[in-house]
Amino acid sequence: MGKIKIAFLFLFSFLSGYSVLAQQVEVGINAGGASYLGDLNQYNPVKISGIAAGAFAKLNFDPHFGLGLHYNYGKVKATDSHSGNAQFRDRNLSFYTPLNEVSLLFDFNLFDLYSYGPKRRFTPYIFAGIGAVIFQPKTEYKDEEYLLRLYNTEGQSESYKSYTITIPYGVGARYKLKNNWTVFSQIGYRSPLTDYIDDVSSVYPKVNAWTGTSSANQSISKALSDRSGEQTGVYLGNPGTQRGDFRKRDNYMFVGIGISYTFVSQKCFTF
Repeated sequence: MGKIKIAFLFLFSFLSGYSVLAQQVEVGINAGGASYLGDLNQYNPVKISGIAAGAFAKLNFDPHFGLGLHYNYGKVKATDSHSGNAQFRDRNLSFYTPLNEVSLLFDFNLFDLYSYGPKRRFTPYIFAGIGAVIFQPKTEYKDEEYLLRLYNTEGQSESYKSYTITIPYGVGARYKLKNNWTVFSQIGYRSPLTDYIDDVSSVYPKVNAWTGTSSANQSISKALSDRSGEQTGVYLGNPGTQRGDFRKRDNYMFVGIGISYTFVSQKCFTF
């Protein structure tokens, strides 16, 4: 009988703790656009080139601080032939890639938006954290799609990885519709630890860079590495000359709006 009482007390304590935790949990979804800043778009960080969408689950420690697990998906692309820069048009490179990102983000609300019945309905916020992103830069050549990292377009001794650590940070604003529902808008930049989101980084490779691969792969690698002469027949990618912009990292951005539901009761966040 004593063991049964202990079991019931343990279960009651667990459920009580879970109830308090659930009152601080926030879940949400968002959608918008994605942009990229790198070797094929060096100067316009807010140039939207594809869609973005995401979802998250967050634990709010108090009305100001929260920690969330986020998933974001986006698409980015760039095409030299559409550039306003004559040197870019002559280079004639292009890429597109999906971005699959999972991140752990801390955020801070300037004002108390989550306590029961607060007078404020609006707050700006900031966020930062760490994550991982999977990317797969591709291009089209002669009506065929090619996964660029498999062709070592800058003469790398081995293919770069299709995933990397990324550092997200940004700002946003929240507006409280009701006690539980909130709409928000945010802009978040990402600094991944790679310069190959776009498959472009440094210089054109040596002529014999792909020695040891099949003649067919050598031909494709060379064609994808230097596309400057596809229209004119004059190829500009001399070995050792600049192909990328020499910055160490590419960057990307997600911007959008969303809606979230927070499990908040009248007793929650009363200290």
